[in-house]
Amino acid sequence: MTTTLPAGVQINAPLLPGFETILTRPALEFVAALHRRFDPRRRELLEARAERARRLDAGERPDFLPETKAIREGDWKIAPVPKPLECRRVEITGPVDAKMIINAFNSGADSYMTDFEDSNAPSWTNQIQGQINIGQAIRRTLTFEQGNKTYKLNDRIATLQVRPRGWHLDEKHVLVDGKRVSGGIFDFALFMFHHAKEQIARGAGPYFYLPKIENHLEARLWNDIFVATQDALGIPQGTIKATVLIETILATFEMDEILYELRDHSAGLNAGRWDYIFSAIKKFKLDSDFCLADRAQITMRVPFMDAYAQLLLKVCHRHGAPAIGGMNAQIPVKNNPEVHKRAIDAVRGDKRRAAQDGYDGAWVAHPGLVEAAMEEFTAVLGDRPNQFDKQRPDVNVTAADLLDFKPETPITEAGLRMNINVGIHYLGAWLAGNGCVPIHNLMEDAATAEISRSQVWQWIRSHKGVLDDGRKVTAELVRTLVPEELAKIKAGGHVGKFDRAADIFLTMSTQEAFEEFLTLPLYEEL
Repeated sequence: MTTTLPAGVQINAPLLPGFETILTRPALEFVAALHRRFDPRRRELLEARAERARRLDAGERPDFLPETKAIREGDWKIAPVPKPLECRRVEITGPVDAKMIINAFNSGADSYMTDFEDSNAPSWTNQIQGQINIGQAIRRTLTFEQGNKTYKLNDRIATLQVRPRGWHLDEKHVLVDGKRVSGGIFDFALFMFHHAKEQIARGAGPYFYLPKIENHLEARLWNDIFVATQDALGIPQGTIKATVLIETILATFEMDEILYELRDHSAGLNAGRWDYIFSAIKKFKLDSDFCLADRAQITMRVPFMDAYAQLLLKVCHRHGAPAIGGMNAQIPVKNNPEVHKRAIDAVRGDKRRAAQDGYDGAWVAHPGLVEAAMEEFTAVLGDRPNQFDKQRPDVNVTAADLLDFKPETPITEAGLRMNINVGIHYLGAWLAGNGCVPIHNLMEDAATAEISRSQVWQWIRSHKGVLDDGRKVTAELVRTLVPEELAKIKAGGHVGKFDRAADIFLTMSTQEAFEEFLTLPLYEEL
């Protein structure tokens, strides 16, 4: 393929059998065209992020934008959502391997978000084979053999939505004019080029989830890419639909504006809780008065999380947009009925809260949770596809509410050990190519690993980072606990590069500088 690559395009990775069906010359020309037109803006927006972060580190606090007040107060609606996205009571998410794709499509969920981002380790093989797998699934030819069992798609499957990588991630194996292409543009462009028209022909469409957006200008960039792509491929404007994950605390102050920028292509907003917690820690990491308790204490009913969830719901329904609730980390536990019941009860309680608040649906991470989640939403919605009519004029959220970071206690040794254990375990699995890992009966992905290492980093530096037994969390204490937790992981017989993961976790949680994303330096080792 080297001699047939478009001018200016390089691929620095093996071209395995089947990859030629995705990495065609026309597809790569399309990737290159989008890169050349839009990557300069992406890089400008990333620099603007860095500048905003520097101001926050210096003590600035976010607020609603005065210059966009008219948009927040305006009486406008997004374009109507297409029929396949009207009912989204339960959405299942997962990475792009064949078995997961088949099980998720067959799970009974309304929608399946196939993930090139946080639940997927973005190795070259995972990214390209994932595109192949999705294409075969759309065309109903995907099968998977394991042991004596054959996995294949049912006649009725969930509606497909695709999550490309966020703006901060590159695809290091593909260069255009000597520069790495944006991972998000790469994932999006290949899907659109190969699969969008097939989806349309089958009565669905190219539907996406957009991660890690921090402001409306980043949403505007995606919208402009959508417009250019539809023109280039001869698809009617407005065919692409995208749900934005509100998983950064800065985006919460611009939810109306984000919907407005994408109004012709919007499929609503999702309350991405785990990344949201990580974002809060990251953005206020240098504030010595900022401190959050053990991760297990940060539920959707603590002040800053509840304010964000209620505001998202109000904003969405006011503008005719779906409001989708976030993920439960629980998974079924087949060999322990008591633990299994607690997991199912936790999922039911969370989905009941979301449905009663007015949400139109929510996420689960395992097919075994779909039925319980569906029952909770059906109990509230009845035969209605959604709750757009639930407007919530009673919700009046201020900037102070969104920044009311509680609880601060307890911070426990068990919580500290859990962060260290999860961080090492997840990183070790990620380096071995697995981005979605069951750990201690919870499904962990990059977002929960980010909470783990950022909490440890911040507890070390905050004067409030004190265990409930009076000991200060210090780098020395972390250095003592890391080998102990590493030994526990190894004793469990898990698969992963755990020695390297322990070194990385220890460095990133104790070093002076705070790495913006765990996955950025790790990607260079993948």
